[in-house]
Amino acid sequence: SEIVASGPYSISRNPLYVFSSIAAGGAGAATGSLLLGAIFMLGCAVAFRVVILREERYLRDAFGADFDSYVARVPRFLPNPALYQDIRRVTVDTRLVYRTLTDGLVFFLALPFFETVELLQGSGYLPVLLRLY
Repeated sequence: SEIVASGPYSISRNPLYVFSSIAAGGAGAATGSLLLGAIFMLGCAVAFRVVILREERYLRDAFGADFDSYVARVPRFLPNPALYQDIRRVTVDTRLVYRTLTDGLVFFLALPFFETVELLQGSGYLPVLLRLY
Protein backbone atom coordinates (compact mmCIF):
# COMPACT_ATOMS: atom_id res chain seq x y z
CA SER A 1 0.00 0.00 0.00
CA GLU A 2 1.00 3.57 -0.57
CA ILE A 3 -0.39 7.01 0.13
CA VAL A 4 -2.39 8.45 -2.77
CA ALA A 5 -1.32 12.07 -3.12
CA SER A 6 -2.49 12.88 -6.64
CA GLY A 7 -5.74 14.09 -8.16
CA PRO A 8 -8.23 15.27 -5.54
CA TYR A 9 -5.95 13.94 -2.78
CA SER A 10 -3.32 16.50 -3.80
CA ILE A 11 -5.57 19.40 -2.75
CA SER A 12 -7.33 17.87 0.29
CA ARG A 13 -6.54 14.84 2.41
CA ASN A 14 -10.27 14.13 2.63
CA PRO A 15 -11.91 15.15 -0.65
CA LEU A 16 -14.72 12.61 -0.32
CA TYR A 17 -15.73 14.09 3.03
CA VAL A 18 -15.48 17.64 1.68
CA PHE A 19 -17.75 16.95 -1.27
CA SER A 20 -20.09 14.77 0.79
CA SER A 21 -20.54 17.73 3.14
CA ILE A 22 -21.29 19.98 0.17
CA ALA A 23 -23.76 17.41 -1.19
CA ALA A 24 -25.48 17.18 2.20
CA GLY A 25 -25.76 20.97 2.24
CA GLY A 26 -27.27 20.87 -1.23
CA ALA A 27 -29.71 18.18 -0.17
CA GLY A 28 -30.78 20.31 2.77
CA ALA A 29 -31.10 23.38 0.56
CA ALA A 30 -33.24 21.34 -1.84
CA THR A 31 -35.95 21.48 0.82
CA GLY A 32 -36.11 25.22 0.18
CA SER A 33 -34.28 26.13 3.38
CA LEU A 34 -30.78 27.59 3.35
CA LEU A 35 -30.72 27.13 7.10
CA LEU A 36 -31.37 23.40 6.78
CA GLY A 37 -28.71 23.24 4.06
CA ALA A 38 -26.17 24.89 6.34
CA ILE A 39 -27.13 22.63 9.24
CA PHE A 40 -26.71 19.51 7.08
CA MET A 41 -23.36 20.70 5.75
CA LEU A 42 -21.99 21.62 9.16
CA GLY A 43 -23.37 18.43 10.70
CA CYS A 44 -21.51 16.35 8.14
CA ALA A 45 -18.32 18.34 8.59
CA VAL A 46 -18.45 17.84 12.36
CA ALA A 47 -19.19 14.12 12.06
CA PHE A 48 -16.45 13.67 9.47
CA ARG A 49 -13.94 15.43 11.72
CA VAL A 50 -14.31 12.64 14.27
CA VAL A 51 -13.76 10.03 11.55
CA ILE A 52 -10.83 11.96 10.04
CA LEU A 53 -8.97 12.13 13.34
CA ARG A 54 -9.38 8.38 13.83
CA GLU A 55 -8.25 7.66 10.27
CA GLU A 56 -5.22 9.92 10.67
CA ARG A 57 -4.07 7.95 13.71
CA TYR A 58 -4.33 4.74 11.69
CA LEU A 59 -2.51 6.21 8.68
CA ARG A 60 0.26 7.63 10.85
CA ASP A 61 0.79 4.18 12.38
CA ALA A 62 0.65 2.48 8.97
CA PHE A 63 2.78 4.91 6.93
CA GLY A 64 4.85 6.86 9.48
CA ALA A 65 7.08 9.53 7.95
CA ASP A 66 5.44 9.24 4.52
CA PHE A 67 2.10 10.20 6.04
CA ASP A 68 3.69 13.01 8.07
CA SER A 69 5.17 14.40 4.86
CA TYR A 70 1.76 14.23 3.17
CA VAL A 71 0.15 15.98 6.17
CA ALA A 72 2.73 18.77 5.93
CA ARG A 73 1.92 19.36 2.23
CA VAL A 74 -1.85 18.89 1.93
CA PRO A 75 -4.65 20.50 3.97
CA ARG A 76 -6.85 18.21 6.06
CA PHE A 77 -10.25 19.37 4.81
CA LEU A 78 -10.71 22.57 2.82
CA PRO A 79 -9.18 22.09 -0.65
CA ASN A 80 -6.31 24.22 -1.93
CA PRO A 81 -6.64 24.06 -5.75
CA ALA A 82 -3.17 25.60 -6.18
CA LEU A 83 -1.69 22.30 -4.96
CA TYR A 84 -3.37 20.16 -7.64
CA GLN A 85 -1.20 17.43 -9.16
CA ASP A 86 -2.23 14.53 -11.30
CA ILE A 87 -0.71 11.38 -12.72
CA ARG A 88 -0.93 10.21 -16.29
CA ARG A 89 -2.08 6.62 -15.87
CA VAL A 90 -4.30 5.01 -13.24
CA THR A 91 -5.11 1.36 -12.58
CA VAL A 92 -8.66 0.78 -11.32
CA ASP A 93 -10.16 -2.19 -9.50
CA THR A 94 -13.71 -2.33 -10.88
CA ARG A 95 -15.00 -4.08 -7.75
CA LEU A 96 -14.06 -1.01 -5.75
CA VAL A 97 -15.71 1.27 -8.30
CA TYR A 98 -18.96 -0.67 -8.01
CA ARG A 99 -18.77 -0.62 -4.22
CA THR A 100 -18.23 3.14 -4.26
CA LEU A 101 -21.21 3.64 -6.57
CA THR A 102 -23.34 1.47 -4.29
CA ASP A 103 -22.25 3.53 -1.28
CA GLY A 104 -23.28 6.71 -3.11
CA LEU A 105 -26.79 5.42 -3.65
CA VAL A 106 -27.63 6.49 -0.10
CA PHE A 107 -28.20 9.98 -1.47
CA PHE A 108 -31.01 8.62 -3.64
CA LEU A 109 -32.63 7.20 -0.53
CA ALA A 110 -32.88 10.74 0.80
CA LEU A 111 -35.14 11.73 -2.09
CA PRO A 112 -38.40 10.37 -0.58
CA PHE A 113 -37.58 12.20 2.66
CA PHE A 114 -37.16 15.52 0.90
CA GLU A 115 -40.27 14.99 -1.19
CA THR A 116 -42.18 14.43 2.06
CA VAL A 117 -40.70 17.62 3.54
CA GLU A 118 -41.76 19.54 0.43
CA LEU A 119 -45.27 18.09 0.63
CA LEU A 120 -45.56 19.00 4.32
CA GLN A 121 -44.28 22.51 3.64
CA GLY A 122 -46.69 22.96 0.75
CA SER A 123 -49.56 21.81 2.95
CA GLY A 124 -48.61 24.21 5.73
CA TYR A 125 -47.74 21.49 8.26
CA LEU A 126 -44.03 22.30 8.22
CA PRO A 127 -42.72 25.88 8.08
CA VAL A 128 -40.24 27.01 5.45
CA LEU A 129 -37.47 28.75 7.36
CA LEU A 130 -35.79 30.46 4.38
CA ARG A 131 -36.84 30.40 0.73
CA LEU A 132 -34.31 30.11 -2.07
CA TYR A 133 -36.71 31.37 -4.72
